[in-house]
Amino acid sequence: MEIRAGRTVSRNPGGGFIAERGGGLRVNERIRAREVRLIDEDGNQLGVVSLFDAMKKARDAGLDVVEISPNAVPPVCKLVDYGKFLYEQNKKAHESRKNQKSSQIKEVKFRPSTAEHDYQVRKNQIIKFLGEGHKVKAMIFHRGREMAHQDVGRGKMERLLKDIGDQAQVEFGPRMEANILLALLAPKKGTAQPPPSRPAQPAATQA
Repeated sequence: MEIRAGRTVSRNPGGGFIAERGGGLRVNERIRAREVRLIDEDGNQLGVVSLFDAMKKARDAGLDVVEISPNAVPPVCKLVDYGKFLYEQNKKAHESRKNQKSSQIKEVKFRPSTAEHDYQVRKNQIIKFLGEGHKVKAMIFHRGREMAHQDVGRGKMERLLKDIGDQAQVEFGPRMEANILLALLAPKKGTAQPPPSRPAQPAATQA
């Protein structure tokens, strides 16, 4: 056994290499089919060849035969550097997990009776979340007698959607679910987060 191109391989009695199995893929002698549809390193179709011939081409090029579509008939295999191939696959999976983690659904809650100052605070919070690439679930909670006057909550939601129209696109809603009027908002494409506004400084006075 030896380390080759970032992967552990073993020599078989015939002199070929057997790459250790990883990532759920069959590699080299672990491939069970006698014939495979082969693709070279540059993506060119080489047609249907025997596994023996595919292994010979791989050995001559210092590469591996990797079964990328095992359910095809015959299976589709590609000539690749298996160590580099695994590295790229792991890198893509890491980036995918990173993007999923960074993009979350935030929740911002209102009431039909939310005061103006609190409304502005929550509205700016939504704009901030959208600017960071998050989706936002805007929710207006109705309690008790407020359910008999849902037009008040709906009017507040319509105002909110109008106020943030430059930053948000509505994915669904507004709609009532039990006692909650909600809308799911997503960042509008091509918009950047506006710089935070600073309070006006008082003009300097001369003594």
